[in-house]
Amino acid sequence: MSTVLITGANRGLGLEFAAQYAGDGWQVIASCRSPEKAESLKRLAGENGQVKIVQIDVSDHASVDACAAQLFGQPVDVLVNNAGIASNDFAHQMLGGFDFENWENILRTNTLGPMKVSEAFLPNVKASAQKKITVVSSTVGSLTDMNEYPVYPYATSKAALNKGMRMMAEQLRNDGVSVLCLCPGHAKTDMGMMAEGASVEVTDAVLGMRNEISNLTMATSGSFRRYNGETISW
Repeated sequence: MSTVLITGANRGLGLEFAAQYAGDGWQVIASCRSPEKAESLKRLAGENGQVKIVQIDVSDHASVDACAAQLFGQPVDVLVNNAGIASNDFAHQMLGGFDFENWENILRTNTLGPMKVSEAFLPNVKASAQKKITVVSSTVGSLTDMNEYPVYPYATSKAALNKGMRMMAEQLRNDGVSVLCLCPGHAKTDMGMMAEGASVEVTDAVLGMRNEISNLTMATSGSFRRYNGETISW
């Protein structure tokens, strides 16, 4: 049986990842910052015995290490780094009104978080059959696209994440570990609805990203792909 570990699995894309993988018979390790408050995730786990809930706060490295110790020796075929944050306080994310403390928090969660999780659970991934590490990124992190997007903290957090994962893909190539950056499109999540124009259903976004993960090979490791199969320019 294949195993997937998902961060930020308590809502939105993460919860849908958990539901879809569990529905297809995978063993799902669903992590979130506050499991005791994750009512929808607890309901899913109650309905499907394949779902195990664990605690990870990706912005707290001690929390990540504690969970990695708890799951020592557990193969993880697919690691889905989904947890991330944004802010609806757009005025303080634009030139002329930067809130640098908020910017640091977004970078710690969206960039350092997935890098830390990927490093901590790398032994688990290497011990699996599929050996795949993925991150939910965004087209706004592309250096050649959406440069009119004025929300600096979120965009730079995803650009830095993309670079880190691209480097990781090359470093892990000889270990047979493949790496993929994904964009879910402007999905109708709580985060996505902060800005106008969310048009992609969460089910469609996750189904598309899962298809890209399924098709990931060592030949395509290091790719940046949209949920609908399009290649995104770095």
